[in-house]
Amino acid sequence: MKKKTFLVFASGTPKDGGSGFKNVVEQSREKNLAYNVVAVVSNHREGGVREKAEKLKIPFKYFGPPWDEAGYRSLIEEFQPDFVTLSGWVKCVKGLNPAKTTNIHPGPTWDPFGGRGMYGHRVHEKVLEEFKAGRLIRTAVSMHFVTPVIDGGPVFLRVPVGLHSGDTVDTTAERVNKMEHAWQPVALHYLARGLITLDLNSRIVYSNELVVDNFWFPKSNFMV
Repeated sequence: MKKKTFLVFASGTPKDGGSGFKNVVEQSREKNLAYNVVAVVSNHREGGVREKAEKLKIPFKYFGPPWDEAGYRSLIEEFQPDFVTLSGWVKCVKGLNPAKTTNIHPGPTWDPFGGRGMYGHRVHEKVLEEFKAGRLIRTAVSMHFVTPVIDGGPVFLRVPVGLHSGDTVDTTAERVNKMEHAWQPVALHYLARGLITLDLNSRIVYSNELVVDNFWFPKSNFMV
């Protein structure tokens, strides 16, 4: 079976970042998963994403402002991917097919953990605030289809990540990052094989091959 292709959007920083992108490439190669990464896009000309792309011999594309619909579509036309996945991409996505576009989020996606401006350490700060207030018992790694509503698309993967008294933003981020690295390549493999799809009514469809209870947990598992 011919492997499907993913175009990855990963912001990183001018000095670091791109670990999620690096992981999905390495896992696809080491485990012979059902996808290849055709290119990676960053909003930084230099930095962690570009450095990792060059080492992995993955085409790198700088994508600057205004990050509009025409810009996104031009990248699709250039690389012709089967799917798009966002891995630490901090810009609003416009004009892409929700059924072919996914995002990974380092926490629950519902308010106040998702939405505009909620990414990276900002999510972990809010998670710890709610945990210490007794309103949250664990955090999550979430993956969802991308719609015009930021972090509002249908969630097809939500796995719990434990929280402990004494946790800091850094310790929480490290624990969440490990879970992201464990699940993101698996989810992309399922998508590439057509085992997880989004139908015309924006409903998630899972193949009977999958044990969904292993990677989708309801909101009640996280709230007090």
